[in-house]
Amino acid sequence: MNDHKRNPSGDNKDHPAAKGIGAVVGGAAGGVAGGAAAGAAVGGMTGPVGAVLGAAVGAVAGAVIGKGVGKAADPAVEEAYWRDNYSSRPYVSGGAKYDDYGPAYRYGADSYTSNPDRSFEEAEPELSSNWGSARGKSSLEWEHAKHASRDAWHRVSNGVERAIPGDSDKDGR
Repeated sequence: MNDHKRNPSGDNKDHPAAKGIGAVVGGAAGGVAGGAAAGAAVGGMTGPVGAVLGAAVGAVAGAVIGKGVGKAADPAVEEAYWRDNYSSRPYVSGGAKYDDYGPAYRYGADSYTSNPDRSFEEAEPELSSNWGSARGKSSLEWEHAKHASRDAWHRVSNGVERAIPGDSDKDGR
């Protein structure tokens, strides 16, 4: 397998964000929503032709925004950010190694990308039950890992909110 398809942990499993899932989901959702809104606005002025034109414009705009959503969860960018910043987080005990927290950050970012319509709190029971298989070599139990996962979830969702205004992560901001 090519190195560019490896996830940051170095194993041979494909990284879901590396396949453009965010771009596809965001493009489709943005295209539908944008097309409906633009079609309604233009269609109200020019009839059915305006609605078709509005839908086409909305689909293109949605695809562009969707690419921004996919880039918001770039695994290499997230890995570098958390590697540089993990030790300053309040839930990280002194002397802790990034290798324990890295899988939790990846899990949080990947989980948001897979569940952009849910809040972390809504997804947390499922994340908790799946942590055992996602943790890799991390020594953290879920009660400690969840703080890092939540942090990464919110970092990615806040990036999405900068690209697409609204409260996509349902955090009230």
